[in-house]
Amino acid sequence: MKKPGLVFAFIFALAAPAFADPVEGIWQTAKDDNGNFGHIKVSACGAKICGVLVKSFDSSGAPLESDNIGRKIIWGMVPKGDGFYNGGKVWAPDRDKTYSSKMTMTGNNLAIKGCVFGICRNGGAWKRIK
Repeated sequence: MKKPGLVFAFIFALAAPAFADPVEGIWQTAKDDNGNFGHIKVSACGAKICGVLVKSFDSSGAPLESDNIGRKIIWGMVPKGDGFYNGGKVWAPDRDKTYSSKMTMTGNNLAIKGCVFGICRNGGAWKRIK
């Protein structure tokens, strides 16, 4: 009696990657106030979208050692369809501020916008790395 359940679970596990959200992947951020940028790995966190800093670079493109590697940059983003995400937060390392944010994906570009205490900031266009 347990075999049909196991077969269903196995088939679902194989099909899960086919249901990945289009925003999942590695994104290069826009340069921050210091000219630095990073690579963010965006993936599903349950039904929401999160992103973690995986690499950091200075303004010349040279790798930077950073205590922020592995830190969540995006969390709680809710997919709304047609490349639009909102309801989440984005942390900006250069300002050490967390913004209530939204993201809009168009092709290989991800536009980030966010507000904190009524002050809004354009986080620029991120480019897909992979």
